[in-house]
Amino acid sequence: MPRLLDHIDLRVPDAARAREFYDRLLAALGYGPREELAGGWSSYNAHGDPSEFFGFIESPNFTPNENRVAFWAESNAAVDALITLLREIGARDIDGPSFAEGPGYYYAVFFEDPFGNRLEVCHRLRN
Repeated sequence: MPRLLDHIDLRVPDAARAREFYDRLLAALGYGPREELAGGWSSYNAHGDPSEFFGFIESPNFTPNENRVAFWAESNAAVDALITLLREIGARDIDGPSFAEGPGYYYAVFFEDPFGNRLEVCHRLRN
């Protein structure tokens, strides 16, 4: 099956603080080291592929919203292992980890970055 997601680009009000947060979070999730790109973008490659990435840029008009970005983890233990890191890097409103209602098996931790962007790390078994 071909790749279905190409990239995520996020807006943040403080790029320096975002680098501190996402350098550690994304390394723990298996992303490559940060690359600084033209125009002020910070980018983290997935699987060593520069066309599959998570990136952000500073936006003076940043306002958090209700969207959420969810990252996949290999196991419940991988989700659990992130809790200490999330506290260390300044994640806000950490909820879980816990099992979520709904179809299939779903174990997740929900949190916000320091600016209110909603994030999640989950482990899901396919039906």
